[in-house]
Amino acid sequence: MRRNIGARIATLGPVGFFPVAPGTLGAAVGVAASVLIRRLFPGPRSFNWALGGAAAAIYVLGVWAAGVAEKQFETKDPPPVVIDEVAGQMIAFFFQPWPRWGWLLAGFLLFRFFDVVKPFPARRLEHLPRGWGVMTDDVVAGAYSALGMFLLGFAIR
Repeated sequence: MRRNIGARIATLGPVGFFPVAPGTLGAAVGVAASVLIRRLFPGPRSFNWALGGAAAAIYVLGVWAAGVAEKQFETKDPPPVVIDEVAGQMIAFFFQPWPRWGWLLAGFLLFRFFDVVKPFPARRLEHLPRGWGVMTDDVVAGAYSALGMFLLGFAIR
């Protein structure tokens, strides 16, 4: 039963089994979660604290759940596991406390780019054991995306 719950959390239920681009759909869940947090915590500081806390909690939960899913699916970083995309996508918005649709789209595209390309050290971290590798490479992609969003915002001002 515990394995089943862990795998369900890691795949976000049916999201990870979407027939086309489940990782992209998982990232979209991360965008939706960020928008929800923005609505619940409208101040810039409260949004950053809430977003950071939620991403950290999802990361910790995801390490466990992805580790369980790897055992259940009997493979390293199984394609249906998408909780890592949620955490990474949320991190992408950390420096944009007032995301509008254009910023949401930019953050989404930046995160998907860095998630696919896996710049240093993401590709190396992907090889960490159990759920650590599954989650950590997406956190790095999220950090690169957050930096990209910050620089983009700086350039536009």
